[in-house]
Amino acid sequence: MRQKESDDRVVDHRLLVAYNPSPGPPLDPPTELAQFRERNPLTRMIFPDGHHGWLATGHAVVRAILADPRFSARSELMHSALADLGPLPPAPPGDFLNLDAPEHSRYRKLLTSKFTARRMQLLTERVAQISTEYLDAMERTGGPVDLVKSFTYPVPALMICELLGVPEADRDRFQYLVANLVAELSDPDVPLEQGIAAIEESQEYMRDLVAAKRAEPTDDLLSDLTSTDLAGRELTGVGVLLLIGGIETTSNMLAMGTFALLHHPDQLAALRADPDLADRAVEELMRYLAIVHTLTRSALEDVELGGQVIRAGQTVALSLQAANRDPAKFDHPNSLDLRRNVVGHLGFGYGIHQCLGQHLARIEMRTALPALISRLPTLQLAVPADEIRMRPDGIGVHGVQRLPVTW
Repeated sequence: MRQKESDDRVVDHRLLVAYNPSPGPPLDPPTELAQFRERNPLTRMIFPDGHHGWLATGHAVVRAILADPRFSARSELMHSALADLGPLPPAPPGDFLNLDAPEHSRYRKLLTSKFTARRMQLLTERVAQISTEYLDAMERTGGPVDLVKSFTYPVPALMICELLGVPEADRDRFQYLVANLVAELSDPDVPLEQGIAAIEESQEYMRDLVAAKRAEPTDDLLSDLTSTDLAGRELTGVGVLLLIGGIETTSNMLAMGTFALLHHPDQLAALRADPDLADRAVEELMRYLAIVHTLTRSALEDVELGGQVIRAGQTVALSLQAANRDPAKFDHPNSLDLRRNVVGHLGFGYGIHQCLGQHLARIEMRTALPALISRLPTLQLAVPADEIRMRPDGIGVHGVQRLPVTW
């Protein structure tokens, strides 16, 4: 009887774009997600457009779906779990995140060798140099400053500029384009035509950059890709995808990670006292915060999981934040513990679509965060924590709009 009661409950999709309204920083997912996970890690959910699908909250079931080829990542088969977007179009050329094998595999194979842990490790010194440059500028300016604008956004943005080979003279324009694109796509109140215009502007710049690399290749990722069988439109799509993915998630992770550490001064002190904790700290913050909080997959055929049958054509919303707080996987999951040996978190996803740039993101976080807190040992919020405004959740990425800090 208990099983039937849990099966008949229907989740309010608005839980996926909300934080737990507890005192202090909004770092925890809504408690209702944990309640649904306890009753049944796979629960019926009515999506914003009226689609009757599912919500997965348990670590095991989320991981199983991400690894199962019977579930598709193709956008045209999806129903958005976060907003009523209407029918979604197929992925544009180069957008391999929204493709299945074998189309996805073709792109992934070309790019995987460019983002190996060994190759990304070679960038550590450059990340440290960039971090130092922006921290120098912060100290010259003096507090308070918006940490997003002054540090957490420009560090990964400049790294992507260098990886893609954006000319020095174009970098201010490039960063403006990316910031504008991210702002338009992440705000559900922005008119659709405004978001389309931002995408087209970024694509136009990337088309020009691809043409320049074809004409005069330089020592960078985009030039390397011009020697592959990717067509011009595909190269443009890959470039836009890499710049958004390489900046959006890492920038928000650095900001939210700092926010979390300031709220947990004991953990902040531990990392400052022992920089060797950086690797574990990154994994624990990825687990604890789950910046990319929701993914979606659509069933290609009837699939039975945990005693439930997901019908062909139904979309499943995968709550990574609920999965990463699952007590069946992690002891005391609601505690931030930088000494925790985290194994198996889903902060970078799982399966064939696991984050391509995860090694670069790790390098940036484990270098930039310790640099920030050691350089500014009295770092603190410049406003009360409850005045920090969160970014809209239109594209499933948690973050802060601004993070005013002083020292």
